[in-house]
Amino acid sequence: MGLGDKIENAGQKLTGKAKEGAGEATNDDSLKAEGQTDQAKGNLKQAGEKIKDAFKK
Repeated sequence: MGLGDKIENAGQKLTGKAKEGAGEATNDDSLKAEGQTDQAKGNLKQAGEKIKDAFKK
């Protein structure tokens, strides 16, 4: 996994956590769900990159 991909995936997860926290603070279920979705996407991308790395070996 390239460094740029790691940073991008971590950024997406961090943004998702922020959105989820803001959604909880403002009682906005839509924003909270969007944050959870962003975190899940970041996790899936990271897992995909790890799988690619495993096949390169």
